[in-house]
Amino acid sequence: MKTLALVRHAKSSWDHPGLDDHDRTLNERGFRDAPVMAARLAASGLRPGALLSSTAVRARTTAAVFGEALGIQPDLDERLYGAAPGTLLRVVAERADDAVLVVAHNPGLTALAQHFSGFPAGADAISHMPTCAVAVFTFDVPTWDDVAGAVPASWSFDAPRG
Repeated sequence: MKTLALVRHAKSSWDHPGLDDHDRTLNERGFRDAPVMAARLAASGLRPGALLSSTAVRARTTAAVFGEALGIQPDLDERLYGAAPGTLLRVVAERADDAVLVVAHNPGLTALAQHFSGFPAGADAISHMPTCAVAVFTFDVPTWDDVAGAVPASWSFDAPRG
């Protein structure tokens, strides 16, 4: 059994237009939403063996909040910055852990969540991963390499309110 949790970084600031995208920080809403969503994920009982994060400041900051709530240290991976769905899955497949949480960016996260949430056919698929949204997929497969072509055994979606 494999569990993949996807978290889009919390809301970032656009207050400094000359700042490189990679270096943007969270804004007030991001700092408010991240602890709330992290606490809700922790309350679900999920305990990932690995927490992987993009190296972008907004993702690292979000991952640190989730890591604190879940009692796990984030591992930074530059390949997760702007990663496509296939790259996200390849980075996860390198892990031996049965449950992995990934903090990264759109459009890759939404595309991956849409793909997995579209099962069974006709299901209410995730149409968009807003900032700080959490999607959790469980797969009845033995290895991460099997996940890409698998249908999730279950999935859930949660997003900040208000």
